[in-house]
Amino acid sequence: MPSLSPGLILILGALPVPLLRGQARNLYMLALPILGLTSVLLLEPGSYWQLSVLGIELEIVRVDRLSRIFGIVFCIAAGLGVLYSLHDQDPVQQVAGLIYAGAAIGAVFAGDLVTLFVFWELTAIASVFLIWARRSERAYRAGMRYLIIQVGSGVLLLAGAIHHFDATGSLAFGELGLGSLGTNLIFLAFGIKCAFPLLHNWLEDAYPEATVSGTVMLSAFTTKLAVYALARGFPGTEILIYIGVAMTAFPIFYAVIENDLRRVLAYSLNNQLGFMVAGIGVGSQLSLNGTAAHAFCHIIYKALLFMSMGAVLHRTGTIKGSELGGLYKSMPWTAGFCIVGAASISAFPLFSGFVSKSLILSAVAEEGYFVPWLVLLFASAGVFHHSGIKIPFFAFFAHDSGIRAKEAPGNMLAAMAIAAFLCIGIGVYPAPLYALLPFEVDYRPYTAEHVVTQLQLLLFSALAFTWLMRRGLYPPELRSVNLDSDWVYRRALPRLIRHAAAIFKPLETGLRQAGLRAVYAVILRTERHHGPTGLLGRTWTTGDTAMWVAILLGVYLILFFV
Repeated sequence: MPSLSPGLILILGALPVPLLRGQARNLYMLALPILGLTSVLLLEPGSYWQLSVLGIELEIVRVDRLSRIFGIVFCIAAGLGVLYSLHDQDPVQQVAGLIYAGAAIGAVFAGDLVTLFVFWELTAIASVFLIWARRSERAYRAGMRYLIIQVGSGVLLLAGAIHHFDATGSLAFGELGLGSLGTNLIFLAFGIKCAFPLLHNWLEDAYPEATVSGTVMLSAFTTKLAVYALARGFPGTEILIYIGVAMTAFPIFYAVIENDLRRVLAYSLNNQLGFMVAGIGVGSQLSLNGTAAHAFCHIIYKALLFMSMGAVLHRTGTIKGSELGGLYKSMPWTAGFCIVGAASISAFPLFSGFVSKSLILSAVAEEGYFVPWLVLLFASAGVFHHSGIKIPFFAFFAHDSGIRAKEAPGNMLAAMAIAAFLCIGIGVYPAPLYALLPFEVDYRPYTAEHVVTQLQLLLFSALAFTWLMRRGLYPPELRSVNLDSDWVYRRALPRLIRHAAAIFKPLETGLRQAGLRAVYAVILRTERHHGPTGLLGRTWTTGDTAMWVAILLGVYLILFFV
């Protein structure tokens, strides 16, 4: 049915999954993203499935070019995630993954803030099971922190929607802009889910603790849904340029010193989100096209990198850079696919990242934001350091760890192969991607200036890495815990509360004792009057009782008539 939200195909389709077994389950699960993608491609621009609830008009499905491109790539990501996870017949992950993907797809087609809120919260609830499915204490704690933050984002979204409706009488999810309490709350809700600086730690905390397959799914939907929401609600909001620039820069330093390679990828995910956020802040047609294109490419190449590291973790049992190395000998296909992902995220010419990131960089330069443009160039070099070089180098080539693992399972290799094909195909021939973008595209990425500039940037970045390694100045891969801003609420705040409790304990003890004495005095006085020997506790004759009732009635009548 053309008016049905494509996300519901995956959400409702996930429910029978635990009832199926073996090949039937695999084929059924693979069919759901294909059906969802077909539904997205068949949707014509317009509004569908409009409901009136308590006098409020809801627009469940709103189709335009912006929602369409995100719907397409979300369906592709769901298909890759399902294929990658087929070796693991865990119904919890399978059902949660499909519902999570379906909720994200439903959200991008939501035409009002209430529908967006429903799908927004469903992504949070479904996705946390991909973390808990690892069934470890660390995963449980990380999942709880993740759930609190994600649900908190939804609460802010709902509060903002209520205030916005009260001020304007509209719940339409269109361009909102800053300036009112409602839109400011909505902006903050989007910022939490997009991992703005100081609101970002849930990403690096939770994603590396998820299952091998769960991390691949997580990398695709939550943050890119927030990017879509910002592009829909706050295009041209200038503060986003500087927020995005900060997002591109600070994760580089953490990624360089991080030993957990999946956590390195989580920081690089934060870095890439910054390019998209900056593009939204510029707000021109070129920059918004760049944001949509980069989100499309990023979902695929980031999934490929997480898939390759997931395969390493699946086969070796570790993902620490200090414990890996030399795996290209026994996992050559995985190493090759990882290099394709690394080249794509580094924006090498002929790979997908080049044809999308250059749109954003060109838009920032054309609009005269010179300093942000310089920072974005620095961030482009930095991402080559920590994702383009560090990830494949320390996992597969740095030194021979002596680990001889089997190659990844066939379904994992198939998912990585499809993602790698898309990374190269889009990079070589970007016209089909450009045709999907929100605005008409008149842009040629393969000019001599673009290619030479990018190659120079990559060359000098590679030389810097080589020089630092040769001089022994590059941070070594060590077993360590790196402090980030989450230290404030995970360590400092609990200690501060305990310290304050110790200081105020004498006061608290005195207040408690005074309270107990007051309660005890009340009990004694009550017992004196109502106890067995008290005046009101004695047995009264019927005559005395009748007399007092008559007296009270008389007093009442006197007061009533006076």
